[in-house]
Amino acid sequence: MKRSQIKDIPCLDDLLRQRVAFHEAGHAAGIHLNNKARQLPPVIFNIVFKEIIRETDGRSFQSIHGDCLARVEGGRLIEPLPHFIYNVAPEITADNDPLEPFTDGYKTIFEADIINLLIGPLAEAKYIANIDNELFARQLFNMHALNFYGGESDIAKINEYFQSCSADKMQKDQKLNALFNEAFDFVNNDAHWQAITRLVNHMLDSRAERMACEEIVGQLDHAMANFKDRRGLERRHVNGPLKYK
Repeated sequence: MKRSQIKDIPCLDDLLRQRVAFHEAGHAAGIHLNNKARQLPPVIFNIVFKEIIRETDGRSFQSIHGDCLARVEGGRLIEPLPHFIYNVAPEITADNDPLEPFTDGYKTIFEADIINLLIGPLAEAKYIANIDNELFARQLFNMHALNFYGGESDIAKINEYFQSCSADKMQKDQKLNALFNEAFDFVNNDAHWQAITRLVNHMLDSRAERMACEEIVGQLDHAMANFKDRRGLERRHVNGPLKYK
């Protein structure tokens, strides 16, 4: 990992800069790559580093570490949360999906936003596991554990999402566990992790306090293309040249 060259922030040491960078790069990768995989429309977002942001809106992905805060500005598909749906959605039984009353399109973006919120702290957790030479395994992580990886605000926003649907605790926990698994698999995917890591290195090499959407997307797409090309070369090396009769 390259030493951070972000503008000096007294309360952030190098390790903390890297943790925050992985957290926000995780959110960014989810917003771009996860949404793209689900064939969802692109959304505009930026990454912002600031020493203290005293007032934030509810539309950002935030990672809070002590008095320091970084955030992905924008990026949510549902803005603002349609709390009115709670009042118009029909009652559902405990055996049903709590999102069943919603249209397929709304359900898809609802789930995508939650997964993207989870990817941030999970990316930070994977980074910490890697530098500590520890196993990054699904059974070692749950929602509560994300509080140790800057996930407080992410969890708060996820709770807001579920307040917009008529889900009881059991329904919420079951749905959230399924979405948590999807977020974990996203972070643990080799191609996605390479993209996140490339974006982190780019962020730490930059002196800017704001990174624009086009720049972020370019870094992620470039990393994914490089991964695909390298895997193709590896397969050709293993299989050898094609032989024709």
